[in-house]
Order: sequence, then structure tokens, then C-alpha cells
Amino acid sequence: MTDPHFESGAFAAQQALRTVVENGADEAALSTLAHSEVLVPAAADAEGPAPKALTLPVFEQEDGTELVPVFTTQERMEQALPRMHRHRSVQLGALAHGWPSDNLSLVIDAGTPEQLALTAHGVKALLDREEG
Repeated sequence: MTDPHFESGAFAAQQALRTVVENGADEAALSTLAHSEVLVPAAADAEGPAPKALTLPVFEQEDGTELVPVFTTQERMEQALPRMHRHRSVQLGALAHGWPSDNLSLVIDAGTPEQLALTAHGVKALLDREEG
């Protein structure tokens, strides 16, 4: 059963991604992204209650770049990572606010036309929008 609220939020996030990919750092689109919920893949063997700390899945690319993939929908996650069926939902801006490393990149919706890859600096500069 899909959550209509999440689905409408996912659509808004995908539209914002498209805007940023096509037009660059659009403030309204970046704000929409920062306030969007994304899915962070979780290990299949994770059982029981969700841990208090979020464990980020880190993938190393052939060039040595380490990145964390997040997705706007479960379908997009399973298309990119077919063996991943579990996830945790987190607000993208909160994830950016606690970004753990200056050497870790973020990719949103890998393998889609709206794919957006950001360096650690880009994650903090573009998506860390704490409400004050």
C-alpha cells in the first residue's frame, strides 16, 4: 500500500531534481529537496526495531569516490539496487545537516534522468537548510 502523502512528496522532489539538473541551483527547487523525505537503503539483515542512529550505505566507485545513494521512491531504489528492499526514510535537509565526512558524496535517484550527484561541500552548501 503506497502512502499518498509520500507519493506527492516524491513527485515534488523529482520535479525539483529535474529543475536543478536542467537549470542549476534554483533556490525554490533546493528548498523543496531539502524538505523532502528520501529513502536511505538499509542492509537486508537489519532486523528488529530501527536503530537510533542512521547507518549510511557507502559505495566506492572505480575512481575511489565514496558515495551515499538516496532515492525519492522505493521503485527507484529497487531499480538502481535490485537487492535492496529495506530502507529508512529521512528528510534530506536533516541528512545534509549531519553529513558525516568531507570525502563522502551524495547521489539522489541514481540511474534516472533526474540523477543529482553532490560533493560533500555541495550537500552542505545546497541542502543544509535548518529552520531558524
